[in-house]
Amino acid sequence: MKSRTAEDESHHGGAPINGSKSIKKHKQMMMKKKNMRRLGGGGLSLEAFANAKSTSNNYNPALIKKQKEFYKNAKYVSKYKKSLKQQGKQNDISSAIRQPQDENEGEGVSQRSKKNKKKKDSSHSLKELYEKKREEEERTRIERDTIFQAKKEKRERVESQRKAAREKMFKRTRKGQPVMKYRIEHLLQTIQGSTS
Repeated sequence: MKSRTAEDESHHGGAPINGSKSIKKHKQMMMKKKNMRRLGGGGLSLEAFANAKSTSNNYNPALIKKQKEFYKNAKYVSKYKKSLKQQGKQNDISSAIRQPQDENEGEGVSQRSKKNKKKKDSSHSLKELYEKKREEEERTRIERDTIFQAKKEKRERVESQRKAAREKMFKRTRKGQPVMKYRIEHLLQTIQGSTS
C-alpha cells in the first residue's frame, strides 16, 4: 500500500481512504448530516419530549387577565385614596374658613337662615323636577312599549298569513303535481289588489 502525505489527506477530508467501504461510509455520513439539516436538527429525546409540555412558556391568558384586573383595581384604589386626601384637605380649609365666620355671629345668623331656606326651597324644587322628569320618562317608555307591541302583533299576523299562503302554494296532488286551485286564487287576489 502506498503511504500518503499530509497534503493528500487534507484533500480527502483528513481521513485516509480505504477503498469502497470508506467511500460508502462517507456518503452515508453526508446523507445523515443532510437529512438532519433538512429536518431541523436532531430529534428530541423521549425525556425532553415528555418534559417539553410541562415547562412554562410565559403565555397564560388566565394569568394575564388576572394581572390586568389586579393592576386596574390598584389604579382605582390609588385614585380613591387621592380623592380622600383631597377631600380631607378641603375639609381642613373649609373648617379653617368657618371658624373666623363663627366670630361674626350677629350678621351670620340671618344670612344662614336665608341660605337654609333657599336650600330647602331648592331641594323641594329639585325633588319636583326629578319626579316630573321621571313621570315623563315613564310615559315615553309606556308609549314605546305599546308601539313595539303593536308592531310585533302586526308582524306575527303577517307572518302567519304568509305561512298559510306558502303551505297552500306547496300542496301537491297524489301524483306530485301542484294543486292549481290555490295558485289561481293567489293570482286572482293579486290582480284584484292591483286594480283597487
